[in-house]
Amino acid sequence: MKTILIVDDHPDIRHLFSMLLKHEYVVKEAESGAEALQLIRKLHPSLVLMDVMMPGEVDGLQALKTIKQDPALQDTYVIMVTARGQAADLEYATNLGADAYFIKPFSPLSLIVHIRKALED
Repeated sequence: MKTILIVDDHPDIRHLFSMLLKHEYVVKEAESGAEALQLIRKLHPSLVLMDVMMPGEVDGLQALKTIKQDPALQDTYVIMVTARGQAADLEYATNLGADAYFIKPFSPLSLIVHIRKALED
């Protein structure tokens, strides 16, 4: 079973995503960009759902940049999930290597469909 790491500073968001995905995937959670980077290096998840705006020294975009610049991690599929919906935000995340960008609020079904397609063997 493939592993998905959910990264968001709001426990209710992590719980919602976990409930949606736990029947098909192994789901792990992190509440900060720094914690996410530690878990990604340890677990090598197939996919990461990452919020952009998180407190602490490492936000979602900084974590994304680190993931995509690390040869051991750069193949990790990263979906950014954020309230930041400006074209410049999307372009910046895409330039850093984001594989997908979902703007809150969004359809949970569309996210699940995207995840399934991304993780097809």
